Amino acid sequence: MNKASDMTGKVVLVTGAASGLGRATAAALAKAGAHLCLADVNEAGLQETEQALASFGGKVELSVVDLASAEACKALVEHTVDVFGKLDALCNVAGIILFNHSTAMPEADWNKTIAVNLNAPFFLSQAAIPHLLDADGAIVNVSSSAAFIGEAYAAAYCATKAAIVNLTKALAMEYMHKPIRINTVAPGGMMTNIVSSFMNMPKDLDASLMERFKPLRGTVEVEQVADCIAYLASDAASGFHGACITLDNGITAG
Repeated sequence: MNKASDMTGKVVLVTGAASGLGRATAAALAKAGAHLCLADVNEAGLQETEQALASFGGKVELSVVDLASAEACKALVEHTVDVFGKLDALCNVAGIILFNHSTAMPEADWNKTIAVNLNAPFFLSQAAIPHLLDADGAIVNVSSSAAFIGEAYAAAYCATKAAIVNLTKALAMEYMHKPIRINTVAPGGMMTNIVSSFMNMPKDLDASLMERFKPLRGTVEVEQVADCIAYLASDAASGFHGACITLDNGITAG
């Protein structure tokens, strides 16, 4: 798959940009010439991302925001358009995973997972679509291999990532006759801060049930997934609409 086409002058909103896949996605887009609004709850991480992108020359706007509310999502899109005058692509990268026994998971943890992983991409898309229609733009969501296989102790995460796949398809069908592209990427395990959540799991979980998470070919390179997201956000991916691209080193193959 080719990398992103020339995105000089394009404006892209990237969530989860303070670290991991979000930061790598911002870098891939910056290399292609895009101007970026980078959003995350982690201010220090956003500043580190901004410094890492300094050599690419595009304009970077930072927005410290908790995407757990619809109002915050709407305000973030409005802020991006106020700063740049338009919006060409939305990359919904932010995500969390909180491992626990399903019977022991606090309601607050369930609600937070749903809010960040599912509600935020929807409400950001809801606010962004009018601008993206004007720009013949794109939405790129991030799902997971967990959308296609059950992962023990991650019921909320699996539910949200499966929902993202069908949310993408539903929106793609709704806008089938409009100048917008809506796709999703479903990576397998990557060496990001989400993987570090494995280190903070409750100690009484059955480790043998976690082995299914490990692909035989190893983890996926973060930069490879970021390149795919940037590609789907660019005009080079004009033929993709309603697609879910799995980048998981074969973990969902069988």
